[in-house]
Amino acid sequence: MSTPTTAMVLAAGLGTRMRPLTDDRPKALVEVGGRALIDHVLDRLAQAGVSRAVVNVHWFADRLEAHLAGRSSPAVVISDERAELLETGGGLKKAAPLLGPDPVFVANIDSVWIDRGDALADLVRLWDPARMDAALLLARREGSIGFEGDGDFFLEPDGMLRFRGDAASAPYAYMGVHITRPDYAAAGPDGPFSLSPLWRASAAAGRLFGCVMDGDWMHVGDPVARDQAEARLKGG
Repeated sequence: MSTPTTAMVLAAGLGTRMRPLTDDRPKALVEVGGRALIDHVLDRLAQAGVSRAVVNVHWFADRLEAHLAGRSSPAVVISDERAELLETGGGLKKAAPLLGPDPVFVANIDSVWIDRGDALADLVRLWDPARMDAALLLARREGSIGFEGDGDFFLEPDGMLRFRGDAASAPYAYMGVHITRPDYAAAGPDGPFSLSPLWRASAAAGRLFGCVMDGDWMHVGDPVARDQAEARLKGG
């Protein structure tokens, strides 16, 4: 399977938990290790072979657009959500006409990671559109920075994912990057909606898969996690 050359980067959120750092900027422009969160993600995608990224904007949209205008790789196209914040599913649905017909990476902007392998290449190798609706990159819950939940998924030997359900905990968390079809959210409702119900339907149909990254994941969701991630990056 060839590497997707287009990505959808979800950067429109309000960043409420990141306040006061987001009082004057979008979460995407909060810096970790001297670089904006969105640049960490776009750099990873460019290294993986992505040449074009569609970025949705809402909170401090003008400031984010001005920042992105300074990038040349990947080329950035804006999906404008100034009028209404559409969440993950609604954002993907609105951006679909900009994404083209081929599979795409979809990435959050609050994940920073130290790779010991090649996480995005592993995800590309896993992806099989004949068997899958989406392929998710996972992190081990233990040892992750900034993630305090009970885990999201169990992973079958063939890579199929099961949601935690009623279990007290699950070993793996979604770490913020997946591959899917650009029209995956097309059947969703008008307006804001989450990708989570679509993933649950895909999992029930045996079409949600994942692989576990070899590295250190930092979920940069609040100022404390930002400081922890910065310290981890300085420590190598």
